[in-house]
Formats: sequence, structure tokens, C-alpha cells
Amino acid sequence: MPSPFISIICPVYNEEKYMSKCIDSMLQQDYPQTQMEMLFVDGMSRDKTRDIIQSFSKDFSFIKILDNPAQIVPTALNVGIKAAKGEIIIRIDAHALYPNNYFSKLVEQLLALDAENVGGICNTIPAKNTPVCQAIACALSSSFGMGNSYFRIGAQQTMKVDTVPFGCFKKDLFDRIGLFDEELVRNQDDEFNGRIIKNGGSIYLIPDLIITYYGRESLSKTSKMFYQYGLFKPLVNKKLGAPATLRQFFPALFLCGIVSGTLLSFFSKIIAIIFLSVLCLYFLIGLYIGCKNAIYNHNFKIMFLLPLTFFLIHISYGYGSTKVFKQKSIDKFKNLYLFHSYY
Repeated sequence: MPSPFISIICPVYNEEKYMSKCIDSMLQQDYPQTQMEMLFVDGMSRDKTRDIIQSFSKDFSFIKILDNPAQIVPTALNVGIKAAKGEIIIRIDAHALYPNNYFSKLVEQLLALDAENVGGICNTIPAKNTPVCQAIACALSSSFGMGNSYFRIGAQQTMKVDTVPFGCFKKDLFDRIGLFDEELVRNQDDEFNGRIIKNGGSIYLIPDLIITYYGRESLSKTSKMFYQYGLFKPLVNKKLGAPATLRQFFPALFLCGIVSGTLLSFFSKIIAIIFLSVLCLYFLIGLYIGCKNAIYNHNFKIMFLLPLTFFLIHISYGYGSTKVFKQKSIDKFKNLYLFHSYY
């Protein structure tokens, strides 16, 4: 039985640091190149991203560049889907490297499980060999930092989940439930996956399919990313008509606990003791995880950086998810928080 023709869609914007490695990992796939096209949808990059892609396209005619003047991810995905010739769509990220059986395994599992979406595990690695980047990578792979987000923390067996990284879909799915929501600068994957489940579809995580994903380069970029995730999550819930997951509420509750605990501590010594005890426990857990990772990475600085990284991630997400309610219109909201970056 011949392999289905697939379309790989990759939104890009100023990704010269990662572009060559990403494309190399795709060219090493065991899937037949005669049965694929790679569509890089560029948000009008100002660095050498387009030049790098074009240099590959000279040798591989199935590599193409499409323009995305809107410069946001959901628009890029929709441009790629509309142009795609494949019966199966695989969305990828330029910030990652893929095992050589990535395409073939996704297609095999999508068809075998009769699923609407399948994806693998994200193994987050440091963007640079620094203690800060190592702490960020550790936090994004920890259940203390990410909760039960299995695609980040890992899983033991193939399982139904609420979301997977990037995704693999039959193209006719988009005819049935629509394209990605272009009002969602962030979290468009969450909304689309929520729509899949709402329409009776299934999403599966494939645990032995490991994606190597580069974490952010600084705590400020990590904080901004999670702030944006939190910012758009309530809008996703509004569009779906119900919360997609329960774990999304914990950062907001954590932030509310910090604020209310601080204020109430001025009026009650008992509350102050309880509040400080809980806060100390939080940082002690972070310190314990940091100690284990410091030993593993042979760098004691991680022990102190990791609790701070956890705290920034949780506070940033929580602050973002509470701030969204102040916006009076989706258009104003979108324009106010439109960051010209995919990451």
C-alpha cells in the first residue's frame, strides 16, 4: 500500500538560528520524499530565514515558501492548509528537531487509531549551555512546573489526551470543523484541539516519538511566553463554551493566593504563619527539584535558579489569565497583545 501524500506546514519568523538544523532533521526522515511537500509559511522574516529555506529548495523541489503578511501563527497555519496538496497535514515547529521516523510514525498512528490528531513527546533542551537555559529546560519538563501536561513531562503508553505538540491531521478534518481561529495569537492549538474533542474526535499522545525542542534563551522570554498563554486561555474557554482543562486554573489560583495571603497577613498572625509556611513549602519543593537537576547537570547554580523559574512561570501565566477579563473587545485585545514573534 503506497504511503499517503503528506503536507508538512511550518510557520516561521526570524528563525535563522534553528532553520538549517530543523530542515536537516526533516530531510533525514524515512518517509518517501516523493510523497511529501514542505510548506514554510514565513511572517516576512527580517533575518536570513528565507535565504536558508531557499537554499534548500534549490536542491529539493518539494520545499516551498509561502508568505504570511499577518505575522501570526494561526494565519500561517491556515495559509499552509489552504495551499496543501496532501491528504494528511503535519504541523511542525522550526524550534525543534525530529526523529527520522517522525512522519511515518505519525501517519501510521493517525490511521491505526482512527484519530483526529496525534503527536509525540517534547523533550525540552537548553537553547544555550548556560545555567539559566538549563533551568528553563528543566522547568518545562517537570510535573511541578507543567502539571499533568503529558506531552511535556512524558508518558508510559499511548493515551488519549487533551492536546499534543504541533499535531498530525487528515486534511478533511478542517473541512468538517473549520480552520485555526485567527483571533487567537496564542493558544490556537488548544482551541482547535478543544474543538476536536467537542465534536467527538480523539487526540492521542505517542510516547515513543520524541521531539527535541529548544527552550527559550532567557527568563524574560519564558515569562512573556507563559504570560501570553495565560492571556489567551480565557478567550479559548469562551470560544469553546467550557474550560479545556482544569490545570489551567492553578496558576491564577496561585497568584490570587500570593496576593490575598500577603494582604491578609497584615491583619492576622495565624494567616501570616500559614501563608509563609505554604510559600516556604513551594520554594522548598522547587529547591529539591533544583538540587536533583543541579547534580545531574553538574552545575549548582541550577539549584537556586529552578525555584525562581517555577515561580516566574506560574505567576506570569496566572497574571495573564486574570488580565484578559479587562478587555472589552476581541479586536482591541488582539491588537494590544499582537507580538510579532511566533515563540
